[in-house]
Amino acid sequence: MKKNLLLLFLTFSTALGAFAQLQTPEQFLGYKPGDRFTPHHRMVDYFEYVASQNPNIKLIQYGETNEKRPLIIAILSSPENMAKLEEIRTDNLKRAGLIEGSPSNEIPINWMSFNVHGNESVGMEAAISSFYTLADPNNTKSQEWLKNQVIILDPCINPDGRDRYSNWYNQKMNTTLQPDLQSQEHNEPWPGGRANHYLFDLNRDWAWQVQVESQQRMKVYQQWMPQLHLDFHEQGIDQPFYMAPAAEPLHEQLTPFQHEFQDIFGRNTAKYFDEMGRFYFTKERFDLLYPSYGDTYPMYNGAIGMTIEQGGGGRAGVGGYNSVGDTVTLSSRIAGHYTAAMSAAEVTSKNSKRLVDEFASYFKNNSSNPKGKYKSFVIKGESNPAQVEKLLELLDKNGIKYGQAGAKSGLKGFEYQSGKTGVSFATTEKDIVINAYQPKSVLAQVLFEPNPTLNDSITYDITSWAMPYAYGLQAFALETRLDAGGEYQKPTFTPNPIGQTPVAYLAQWQGTRDAAFLSALLTAKIRVKYAEYPFVVEGKSFPAGSLIITKGGNEYVADFDKKVIDAANKFGVKLATTQTGYVDKGKDFGSPNIKVIQAPKVALIGGNGTSSLSFGEIWHFFEKDLDYPVSNLDAESMARYDLSKYDVLILPSTYGPALNASAQQKITDWVKAGGKLIAMDGALNLFANKEGFALKTFDTDEEKKAAEKAATELSKQERLEPYTEGERLEISSGTAGAIYEIKMDQTHPLGYGTGGKFYTLKNNSNRFTYLTGGANAGVVASNESYRTGYIGYKLKPKMGESLAIGAEGQGRGQIVYFVDNPIFRGFWESGKLVLSNAVFMVGQ
Repeated sequence: MKKNLLLLFLTFSTALGAFAQLQTPEQFLGYKPGDRFTPHHRMVDYFEYVASQNPNIKLIQYGETNEKRPLIIAILSSPENMAKLEEIRTDNLKRAGLIEGSPSNEIPINWMSFNVHGNESVGMEAAISSFYTLADPNNTKSQEWLKNQVIILDPCINPDGRDRYSNWYNQKMNTTLQPDLQSQEHNEPWPGGRANHYLFDLNRDWAWQVQVESQQRMKVYQQWMPQLHLDFHEQGIDQPFYMAPAAEPLHEQLTPFQHEFQDIFGRNTAKYFDEMGRFYFTKERFDLLYPSYGDTYPMYNGAIGMTIEQGGGGRAGVGGYNSVGDTVTLSSRIAGHYTAAMSAAEVTSKNSKRLVDEFASYFKNNSSNPKGKYKSFVIKGESNPAQVEKLLELLDKNGIKYGQAGAKSGLKGFEYQSGKTGVSFATTEKDIVINAYQPKSVLAQVLFEPNPTLNDSITYDITSWAMPYAYGLQAFALETRLDAGGEYQKPTFTPNPIGQTPVAYLAQWQGTRDAAFLSALLTAKIRVKYAEYPFVVEGKSFPAGSLIITKGGNEYVADFDKKVIDAANKFGVKLATTQTGYVDKGKDFGSPNIKVIQAPKVALIGGNGTSSLSFGEIWHFFEKDLDYPVSNLDAESMARYDLSKYDVLILPSTYGPALNASAQQKITDWVKAGGKLIAMDGALNLFANKEGFALKTFDTDEEKKAAEKAATELSKQERLEPYTEGERLEISSGTAGAIYEIKMDQTHPLGYGTGGKFYTLKNNSNRFTYLTGGANAGVVASNESYRTGYIGYKLKPKMGESLAIGAEGQGRGQIVYFVDNPIFRGFWESGKLVLSNAVFMVGQ
């Protein structure tokens, strides 16, 4: 029995003349698996061919990428199961309590996802090989497995990134195998193929569904809700093979069976690896905490989620030397993933009934007796309506139920904004309640938990993500059950009517939809203004930053009223009107304090030395959230650009010398001539403690010397710590997604629409003192501003009274500093408004 999987692989990798009726991958593609990388369209061709030869395969295109490549899944099972496929699917949803009824079958669903990271490119090759074996009607072993499961195989989650890598590699690879890692083919250029078109890491996007690939895939995932999900990856060329069980920290919501089945799979797979003489490791590095991975998200949805990591990655190509001089080949990497996939099919078949039964128990138990500390979550109705709307969109995408809270008093809970427990509050008819007594109980609790329990501080990703912070909403978490008083009715948007042209249309400035509305107006060459001070006109109150679209100054715009109304209706922006520019309080519309928003020409700097992920987040924000034009410039070519073409330059996070001295000087001169530079995260190190800039780590030399002395003393104390504690000592000076409350200056354009508070997600150890001679628009007022998430004990005491968001004048221009990334992974929604402030409001 031990040799079955090995024989299956050996069979797949030979000519297979006995199965002439179904062409092997080699016969169809014209080369042996592992000889080169297969273009995505050729994989699709092969899947279509195999499906055309086998009636027990259903091939579905569930979407397409930004670059118009198809996204497909193949569904395979026995003839008996395929005949009742829809029944199996709906029975599974009944089992989870997502639709009513009792299931009548016990067939589990085994979903395998490949190539979420484009340059972890063995994934799609292994998917082709696995698909052939599972589809081959003459393979008695695989056909036996299919009697006890439905397999959904997604051969390539990230076709755009995958083709970016594979096309480049196929162009650069030597005809004769060249494993020298210094050879060009082993050194992929920026931005690499890991991410998708917009340079997002799709393996961090499962819950947030910011990207189009995730949005389309998750619709299908929610329709099936599998019992098992395998996520195939690659790691460094010097690593062997990783498979479940996962490493600590393991989220406390995981069930004993989820742990047990990971061990069942790991031991079964290890059995075949042992026979093949292959090395592997388990229970290290890859934890189960952050909710938006391809293993954790399925785990929090009742499945057995597992990451599979084959050693190799983009460096390995079709073959590369590892540190001990062995050649890591593409064909051997295919064999690793293939073996894991077949092992998953085998253990699913053997444990099919238990998988189904435990899945049903998972949802039944969690719906009736939620495990987490907090049983209910309340979003206050007076919170920012634009941000509430975006949060509800996220809940809908994830199938999380919510309702109207109703009028209830005498409640106590954890208040997110203050970070305090036992805070008394009452609910109203406008409030939203999400309770844990529902099928998506665990996912809801995980997304809203104020402070995830860390049983190990060494984690693979961020340690906090609570939705009220990400969306900047007033909210409470209760340790008791709070049922909805009724169905929550989302506020219906009544389209703005076209009537008599007012003196001005007025719009609140509250969220991304308002920034998108502004973008549409500016693109249509409509003049828009904003108020520097709060004002009251015709009895209606408006805060600073509110948009004012006046008739005067827009006489040249054809169909002015229709264009403004159509844009507002498109984005769901409710317009107010006024027939006078004479305000009751504040500044009249002709005041110098009513600023015209000049449509800025924006450029984004990328390339070597910049974070491709940070670059991609900003690029995506402009194109998909704002629909506003942005030029993408290369950092290494700054010397040849005519920067006078741009009003705003954005510098994403950088590492190392992203800009040489001449490029930095050129940008500084451009700022002084009137330009606006927005620098984020690691890019601030290009300016910190440099002559001529206000950004400093310390206020005085005495502070600097004291800090250096303290660091030296601590270093001496740690010299005799065990070598194995080195990693823990290192992270004690860092952070992994700690959330801090930022006090915002609402009188500064960077603070408009924030209500005086913003929550930043801190992923770096940068700490800067307040600006002298600049605007400290957002600050960590004290160490009490910490809310949740891991931050090292050496760094945490230093964070109080530090800069988070600021601006300083340079000549006629300005530099805007974001110490942290305000739009992290595109899901930190409240930061999008602050970034919009920097782009459109600052310096007008």
